[in-house]
Amino acid sequence: MDSLHHPNQSNLEDQQEMETKPLKPDDSAPASSPSPSPSPSWFTPKRLLLIFCVINMINYVDRGAIASNGVNGSLGTCTDSGTCTSGSGIQGEFKLSNFEDGVLSSAFMVGLLVASPIFASLSKSHNPFRLIGVGLSVWTLAVAGCGCSIDFWSIAICRMLVGVGEASFISLAAPFIDDHAPAAQKTAWLATFYMCIPAGVALGYVYGGLVGDYLNWRYAFWIEAIFMLPFAVFGFVMKPLQLKGFSPIESKTSSTSVEIASPVIEDSEVSDINGRAAVRVEGIMAQASDKGSESEGAFRILNRFSRFSEDMKVLLLDKVYVVNVLGYIAYNFVIGAYSYWGPKAGYNIYHMSDADLLFGGITIVCGIFGTLSGGLILDYMGATISNAFKLLSGATFLGAIFCFSAFCFRSLYGFIPFFSVGELLVFATQAPVNYVCLHCVKPSLRPLAMAMSTVSIHIFGDVPSSPLVGVLQDYVNNWRETALILTSILFIAAGIWLIGIFLKSVDKFNEGDENEVSTVEKANMKPLLGGNRNEMIDDPGEA
Repeated sequence: MDSLHHPNQSNLEDQQEMETKPLKPDDSAPASSPSPSPSPSWFTPKRLLLIFCVINMINYVDRGAIASNGVNGSLGTCTDSGTCTSGSGIQGEFKLSNFEDGVLSSAFMVGLLVASPIFASLSKSHNPFRLIGVGLSVWTLAVAGCGCSIDFWSIAICRMLVGVGEASFISLAAPFIDDHAPAAQKTAWLATFYMCIPAGVALGYVYGGLVGDYLNWRYAFWIEAIFMLPFAVFGFVMKPLQLKGFSPIESKTSSTSVEIASPVIEDSEVSDINGRAAVRVEGIMAQASDKGSESEGAFRILNRFSRFSEDMKVLLLDKVYVVNVLGYIAYNFVIGAYSYWGPKAGYNIYHMSDADLLFGGITIVCGIFGTLSGGLILDYMGATISNAFKLLSGATFLGAIFCFSAFCFRSLYGFIPFFSVGELLVFATQAPVNYVCLHCVKPSLRPLAMAMSTVSIHIFGDVPSSPLVGVLQDYVNNWRETALILTSILFIAAGIWLIGIFLKSVDKFNEGDENEVSTVEKANMKPLLGGNRNEMIDDPGEA
């Protein structure tokens, strides 16, 4: 009887037995596969903080350098006796008015405004570190282009592209730091990161002044591009980490692969039974797949726009978030104009021969100690949204008093101590204002919240402030009066943040944890250039 047995029957029985046999967990993986390390990458949280701080520092060194007298320069002048001096720096070489000069400081906002929401939305479906790598690559090329510019429009376009590069970084760095910082030191870690803003701008003053004096203003941009290039490459090759509130990208890809693989397996079984039917079914499925891929792509785009609109609606209806950003706008209106026009105003009011070095020194010292102090004080008070608003309002109000009083002094020796104390108090707001921004929204909204906050403070704050202060100075022709008018806006910022103390606030940092990935899942995430994770699923026999 065995000789009359169909030759394929034993194979069929074996196949049925395999189908009914439960699959062991280890069948799809090598038996000697080691257990994953709990560390998701080679760097520790402190190294992650250090990398982000260096990138932030280089970014703001560029902001300070373009505002320095060594890089920005001045127009040529002629006296009544006919003695003329040639211009220097960007303004002197391209013969820019104060308005055009102010536009250069704000041009980056065009790229930042367009790219920030895009990068924030893409972070939900793409590796955030690759997005950072793309952005920093654009930044590097754009800054190098600034050094090669030939007129106002060429350098203005390059400054716009600088904003595109910055957009990828500003919306993702703070949420990563907030995720990996120790619970009792979250504000202090944020303060360390945001300390790089005043320190970078101040260092940029000094750096721009020295490079402009000893080399040429173009070299300042080329050197910055060289320093940023390794970090742009690093964004492409580093092992990814997962943001809190987001499901792992690999798990989405794996589930999609399984769903697509099922009809293919069924199709192959049909071909064993009836070849002609299989060909017909495959043809129909191929046509359906083409149409499905087109409709699926359109659906994904529409779904992404719909989700972005819903997220924006949530942010705009959040009173705590809106009040926090409005106060930040008024604050940044003043700080942006200080950073751009400060050295030039100090040179004209107090006849400083080394305005870049003096303003840079005051800003770097006060920026570092003020920002760190703000973070440490909030951690000591208890890191809550209400306490953050108290610190924001009080520090800004006292800082406004000291800065306003400083510009009233006729003597440089009276100006320096009062302005230093004022900046120390004003910079204490950096960590608290960003703490509120991160903790008044759900974790999944943090990148978008940071992106829209940054876009808002630039488009309504320091972007219009620099050219408007230039227009005001052209009109009044008195730098002391211009500085006093500008400083008074800090009182408005303090009043707006005062309102936040009385709003009902809830810390939403732990909401939406259902999408948070485990440490093991983070450890299994592959490097960007390390091959396809789904290869093991497609062909387990080769694994």
